[in-house]
Amino acid sequence: MIGMLASGLIVFLSSFLTTFILIPALIPRLKKRGLVGIDMNKLSKPKVAELGGIALVVGFCFSTMLAIFLHTYFGAIKLNLTILLAAFSTILIVAFIGLVDDIIGWKEGIRQWQHALFPLFAALPLMAVKIDNPAMHIPFLGSLPETIVLPFFGSITFGVFYSLVLVPIGITGASNATNMLAGLNGLEAGLISLILSTLAAASLFANATEAFIIALALLGSFLAFLRYNWFPAKIFGGDTLTLMGGAGIASIVIIADMEKLGIFLMLLYFIELVLKARTRFKAESFGLPQKDGTLRAPKTIGSLTHVVMRLGRFNEKQVVVILLLMQLFVCITGFSIFSLSSV
Repeated sequence: MIGMLASGLIVFLSSFLTTFILIPALIPRLKKRGLVGIDMNKLSKPKVAELGGIALVVGFCFSTMLAIFLHTYFGAIKLNLTILLAAFSTILIVAFIGLVDDIIGWKEGIRQWQHALFPLFAALPLMAVKIDNPAMHIPFLGSLPETIVLPFFGSITFGVFYSLVLVPIGITGASNATNMLAGLNGLEAGLISLILSTLAAASLFANATEAFIIALALLGSFLAFLRYNWFPAKIFGGDTLTLMGGAGIASIVIIADMEKLGIFLMLLYFIELVLKARTRFKAESFGLPQKDGTLRAPKTIGSLTHVVMRLGRFNEKQVVVILLLMQLFVCITGFSIFSLSSV
């Protein structure tokens, strides 16, 4: 346990410092090349550097490779490299999909149906790995047998169903979910950081080493990015950040066998899905900036951000803090239930 904690701390710090140092050097270069986005929640509509997700990818890659180095050459931590690299590959592929979308341009890049389709291919590394999960449980029917025999088909293992069906659904679902509730300074990075913190704690509690390392490698980079993305934002993460964060959450949940906790932690995103569906996914999370610095919700409520804006006269930072407090409550509740059920 001590080796796991020490290695986790090294991974977290390396990810944090790499991203933290890289972003200030990245911002002027992105602006110089015209890679900027408009801050829609400001009355002056300032232009902010885009593609900040690149820094998170670098921090995540470096820290994960460092964890493998600690495992291989020092034996400081015992890792199943097959599982670790499968999760690492899936997250990296999804991040690449987000980067392509960011480069092509907002609303001009990958279409909505493509956002849902492409992460299915990114799930292939995790689909190829045999992950031992408990037997599937169906309400009123109980636990299904691990293997059943069907006429003409022979023996069918539900582990195959999990890998070939549920894993890709989880990856694409989480990736697109974290891409929906976004658009305010510090919102997406803050929400994902809270979820990653909870999953890191749960992974440590469950002694799921690979999930623990992935969670801390991601968390370090997200927290470092949040420092520069907080109000007023100096850089945006784009789809690279949101898709990568969602894929990371799903990958951690899958390799640590924490599906119930993972689904619970995504509660705000499920609410966001319902609100977005009411507008046929045409609504944005932005508010209408006012002269007094507050944000007014549009006539049609299409996001949780709009719901918060309707509760009072809040500025952008206050809206984000309220949503983060809501997510914090979900995380504390979810971890409490998880820890009690694991005792």
